[in-house]
Parts: sequence; C-alpha cells; structure tokens
Amino acid sequence: MNKEIQPNYQDGHFQGNTRYLESSDEISLRELFSVIWKGKWLIIAITAVFAIGSVIFALAQPNVYKSEALLAPAEAEGSAGGLAALAGQFGGLASMAGINLDSNGADKTEMAIQVMKSRQFLTNFIEKHGILPELMAAKKWDMHNNQIGYDDKVYDPKGERWVRKVAPPFKSEPSMQEAYKEFLKIFSISKSKTTGMVTVTVKHLSPYVAQQWVEWLIIDINEVMKQRDVEEAIRGQNFLEQQLRKTNVADMRAVLYQLMEQAQKTIMFANVREEYVFKTIDPAVVPEEKSEPKRSLICILGTLFGFVIGLVIVFLKYFLVSKK
Repeated sequence: MNKEIQPNYQDGHFQGNTRYLESSDEISLRELFSVIWKGKWLIIAITAVFAIGSVIFALAQPNVYKSEALLAPAEAEGSAGGLAALAGQFGGLASMAGINLDSNGADKTEMAIQVMKSRQFLTNFIEKHGILPELMAAKKWDMHNNQIGYDDKVYDPKGERWVRKVAPPFKSEPSMQEAYKEFLKIFSISKSKTTGMVTVTVKHLSPYVAQQWVEWLIIDINEVMKQRDVEEAIRGQNFLEQQLRKTNVADMRAVLYQLMEQAQKTIMFANVREEYVFKTIDPAVVPEEKSEPKRSLICILGTLFGFVIGLVIVFLKYFLVSKK
C-alpha cells in the first residue's frame, strides 16, 4: 500500500512546490511595481532635474556649421599610348629621373588625400593663413555683425596675444601639434568607392569661416601637389642632361630626349593648370542651417538618463532597507 501511495504523494508535493514558485514569482513582480509606485515622486523629481539640466545644456551649446565641397580627380597628363611603351622599357630610368610614366590618376588622388591629412600640410595651412585664434579660441559667432567671439581666458583679440594658463610643457600660445589635433576634429576628407568623388568638409562656429577654409584647403592641396611634380620634373631634367653627356649611343640618347620631353610637358602642364589634382564639381557655400548640436536629441537622452538614474536610486534604497 505504501508503495502505491508514495508516487501520488510525490506528485502532490511536486505540484504544491510548483504552485508555490508561481505564487512567489507573482509576488516579486507585484513588489517590483509596488516599489516603483512608492518611489514615483523621487523618480519624477530626478527625471525633471535631468530634463531641465539637459535643456539648459543644449541651449548653451553654440551652433556649429558645416561647409563641404565635392571634388573630382583631375585627369592624368600625357598620352597613355606612348608613355606606356616607354614605361615598359625604361620605367626604371624614368623613376630615377623623377618622371612618372604611369599615367594613373588614382594613385595621385590617394596621395593627395593622404597629404591633406598629414601633419605637415595642416600645420603649414594653419600658419600660412594665420587661423590659430579662430581654431583654438573661438567661442561664439555673432550672426548680425558676422564676428567671432573669443574666449577671453584663452585669447585677447585686442592685444592679439594668448593669455591661457597651462602647465609645462605647454605654453600660452598653442603649439602646432595642439592645433593639428584640434583641426582634425573639424576637418574631414573622404572618397566615394563607387564614384571616386572626393568630399572635403570643415565645421566651425562661423559658416563663413567654414566655407573659406574649405576653399583654401582645395587651393593649397592643388598648389602643393603641383609644386611637388614640378620639382621632381626639374630634378629629372638635370639628371637626364647628365646622362646625355655620358653616352654617345644613338638609341639611348633618343630615349633620354623623349624622357626630357615628358619632363617638359609635366612642367608646362602644371604651370598652365590651376586645378592640378582636384577639379571642383560642387564648390563650398556658406551654410544657412546649423549641423550641430542636435538639441532635441540631447534633451531626450538627458531625460531618459534621469529616469534610469531615478529607477536605480529607488531600487537601491529598497534593497538596502530589505537587507537591514
């Protein structure tokens, strides 16, 4: 008899435990909502504080404007047919002379993009145009007077001197390394993988400054790449002239003359063409609408963060009291 009754008892005991667990879970969920309801005013208060704080913070942020230009890689100079034949036979000699017989514009475009991102180019750009105050000390922009307001704790525009207080090794006037890092935050250049078009973008408190800097960047990179090719071509000419004096072989001299002709074409092409590496398809304009900050998003995220903080505080208080 006992063996027959035991399974029924275990089944009943198992079912009782299941009902107890279900009841326990139900009570826990009920307690959860009860804790939230009891601490609702604290949650509301904390959420309201964060909401108001996020609104004040969002309104305090100055508008940032973005100007951009769309560029196309310039066509490579020279005729592909004759140069390709020369490149196959005398590419090594041409490279020694600093003459590029491989008319591949894509390589030059990639090089120009990397040059624009380089520390040397950007620091030269900042020094050449004297934009260090606008880069490092700009605080606001007066739309009506089109004037930039500077942070008086960093820069004195009347005396044109830097007044910021920093610890060594930094100085009152920002170094070019600091300026380079700051410029990278507002400058970007990207190339489309599908079209090959290049986009240059600059952000600044003043839309006029953003537009002007984009224009200057395009002008400067074309000038820098042009100057590099011209200097290489001149060095190549000097090298080829030396080789001409050393050889009397007619075929070799003919090749050297062709290479010198190509160097002359490179120099002439560079001096004639202003848009040497990049052609402007869509020039930079003065933006009318701001790109940053996203004030509505800041307010929403700030309010949600306050709500979460309120919940965390309420639950922490509940668990601490429960443990005691």
